[in-house]
This record gives sequence, C-alpha cells and structure tokens, in this order.
Amino acid sequence: MKKTTRPADLYLRFLQLADAIRDLPTLPALDPLEERLLALVARTAQEKERLCVRDMMAKEEFGSPATIHGRLKSMREKGWIMLTDTEDARRKQVDLTQAALQHFDKLSNCMLKATKG
Repeated sequence: MKKTTRPADLYLRFLQLADAIRDLPTLPALDPLEERLLALVARTAQEKERLCVRDMMAKEEFGSPATIHGRLKSMREKGWIMLTDTEDARRKQVDLTQAALQHFDKLSNCMLKATKG
C-alpha cells in the first residue's frame, strides 16, 4: 500500500474505509439530515448531557419541528436511536442504540486504520 504523505490523504483514506463499512448489512442507511442528527445525539451523549425530543425540535438548523420529528421517528424505526423516559413523563430522552454505538466503534477503527496507512 502506498504511504500517505499529506494529511488530506489520511482523511480520504478514512472516508474510503467508512464507505466500506456502510455497505455492511448492520443498520439501514441514514439520509444526510439523519446523519447530522445522529452526530448531535452522539456528541451530546459523549459530553454526558441530556437531549430530549423537544430540545432537538428547537434546533432550527435542522429544519422545521415537523421535519425533525419525522426524521427522529425514521431513525428510531431504523434502529439508530431510542427514546427513554425522563422524570417528566411528557419528555423523552434521545439516546443511541447499542447498534449505533457499535457503528461509531467501527468508524473509530476506520480512523485508526487510516492513520496506520
């Protein structure tokens, strides 16, 4: 394998590896907006902060509340996120499923593999 010489080469190698794992039959594919929403859920979880459906629907950068709600429903049906109860029965916490966490583990492995060339 050809040794990478520029930082961009590492990133492009990562993208190539990440595309390869997307072809594996684990979870149904996400559209670009769903991928952005998933990244928000993952970052929030990493920071040990809570994120409820209402919080996500208030994020104007993702579109209208109806659009966000529809995407969250789709992501839940595809197995990427789950909604859990909070102390307030009217609010639902958005969390990653075990399968989504495994997906991020695979992406992490792709990053490590890309840096090893």
